[in-house]
Amino acid sequence: MTNILPLNNVVHKDLKIVQKYSEDFGHNVGAVLTFPTEFADIQREYPILFQKNAETQKFQSIALLGLTPNENLFLKDDKWNARYIPAIVAREPFVIGFEDQSATGGEKNAPVVMVDMDSPRISTQEGQPVFLEFGGNTRYLERVNSILQSIYQGSAISDEMFEAFTELDLIEPVSLEVKLNNGEVHRLTGNYTIHREKLNSLSAENLEKLNKAGFLEGAFLITNSLNNMQNLIDIKNSGL
Repeated sequence: MTNILPLNNVVHKDLKIVQKYSEDFGHNVGAVLTFPTEFADIQREYPILFQKNAETQKFQSIALLGLTPNENLFLKDDKWNARYIPAIVAREPFVIGFEDQSATGGEKNAPVVMVDMDSPRISTQEGQPVFLEFGGNTRYLERVNSILQSIYQGSAISDEMFEAFTELDLIEPVSLEVKLNNGEVHRLTGNYTIHREKLNSLSAENLEKLNKAGFLEGAFLITNSLNNMQNLIDIKNSGL
């Protein structure tokens, strides 16, 4: 169960967020959702792959964190050892909710910041303060707002991006097989990526079409991100 409430500088004036990343906080997962708005940052650290949502069968983007479903190779000593933490993790315990503000002249489904009060990162004793002493936003909350905005915008264009890739037949299934120094073999299945050769051989017309839609750069970021598989392998081997 979750207890998600609209964030309020009066009700939550003493709210603090514990800045730790660990298995206890649910961070020991092999992959997390990622969004087109953060691909430039994600591709510097993690492989970007596609998976199909089990319920909708729509494609979604994921950042690969480990070689098994319950393995995050970036976790160590309550820290996330990477230059960039995926937005879906960094925003915790905040989420985007929707509120009818039409009575006051706003949108009927206006996006608002909400907080999961059942999150283990919630505290009043330790962590980053959310509000200033007299009710203003802290710099931490401003950063969270920016992260949530990135997720909101990225979610809005994700389906459109995959439609563009599908139309140009750029999506292909990929099976990854990793052999470690100790002889262990890991096979990662059920994933998809961009077909590099088809991307490179697109006609000028289709390249321009993809570029105008804003997805050409993302396509190249996705293909280049697969070079980070070696980084995962190196981290895994170093801990054996």
